[in-house]
Amino acid sequence: MGYEVSIPVSTYDQLPQEGQKLSLHTSMIVREDSMQLYGFASLEEKQFFLDLIAISGVGPKVATGILSGINFSNFREAIVANDLTRLKGLPGIGKKTAERLVLELKDKYARSTVMMRVGTEQISGSGIFDDAVLALVSLGYAKASVVKTLDKIMHENPPEKLEQLIKEALRRL
Repeated sequence: MGYEVSIPVSTYDQLPQEGQKLSLHTSMIVREDSMQLYGFASLEEKQFFLDLIAISGVGPKVATGILSGINFSNFREAIVANDLTRLKGLPGIGKKTAERLVLELKDKYARSTVMMRVGTEQISGSGIFDDAVLALVSLGYAKASVVKTLDKIMHENPPEKLEQLIKEALRRL
């Protein structure tokens, strides 16, 4: 028995040589008139696909086109930075869809960016990074620039106290 599996270019680039074993993470989309199987090289790529098709106006074909046109990290950066020009350059994405993508995914991806950037036990255990983000955003600074600034500070010379981190961030913002 054989199955037809639609894959993005990013997965195609990772396929093994013919005759070698292949493992894909799949998602089946069932419609009234069809059942389609989509395959992905990684779970992250599959989750990216599922995030995309959950948005009104983005179907599996458009989501596969997006996956083929940009990697997840760059897409997440474009969403968090509200970069509509970059998003409109993706296959099947117009102005309204780009705006909808930002609206639907910005908070989710901004939170995941904060969690990914909290790298050390000291920082994640104390929560000072997250507390500093919340404090600076409540003062009116853009979340994306706050996270970027705090990330630089934490990698250069991580302070031990929240107050020190906020003071340094205010100085740089």
